[in-house]
Amino acid sequence: MIGKLLQADFIKIKRKGFWLLSFLGAFGVVGLQIVNYSLRYDWLIQQSDDKWLYYLYNVHSFTAMALVLGIVILTSLIASVEDETNAWKQLIALPVSKMTVYLSKFTVLATLLFISSTLLAIFTFSYGLFLDLGEPVPYIEILKFSFYPYCASLPILAFHLWIATVSRNQGIPITFGVIGCIATYLAYVLPDWVIWKWPTLMNDWNDPLMNVWLGIGFGILLYFIGMFDFIRRDVK
Repeated sequence: MIGKLLQADFIKIKRKGFWLLSFLGAFGVVGLQIVNYSLRYDWLIQQSDDKWLYYLYNVHSFTAMALVLGIVILTSLIASVEDETNAWKQLIALPVSKMTVYLSKFTVLATLLFISSTLLAIFTFSYGLFLDLGEPVPYIEILKFSFYPYCASLPILAFHLWIATVSRNQGIPITFGVIGCIATYLAYVLPDWVIWKWPTLMNDWNDPLMNVWLGIGFGILLYFIGMFDFIRRDVK
């Protein structure tokens, strides 16, 4: 049954701009560096002996913000798709559990963000080659800078899906989204327990993997909290 629900959800978002947003998020992050290096190439290339790593840090400086903003937009949109047609009641009327409905929504969003992270790795690698940053190419680091923030942002995805699905007014999750974007921008002054800091991979231990494991663990926890709350509430 989950397979059919996933198929139906992907059909619903087919012409709603979800795929375009996933592409633009990844391209936009690298696109900013295309502009940056086009204007200041000679200066930037002299800032570090490890030109690849310096370039990856420049790309990463915008990745967390793009992820958080993307999560806010996508979760609000996927809830709005159901709200516009009053489809929640029709969906729950089908012989499927609310648990399965919620899982389907989360899986669709997680898949879109995973694809966006994959595109980010491809665009980062491609433009790095274009810049001729030298050898060896740090393939592992490119993958880390692309997928670590994704894993660390799972609690934010779970939280925003929870808020978006139970709110009657999408202004509420968008408000939380604005606050989250500001928190991500100010991550360097926030304590390590703030989930909006985790996609930046900054922490007092100076270990990005800590953010990844925290993201996965608390992402699962918030997913189940949101799912059980969705199950017990009346359909919007």
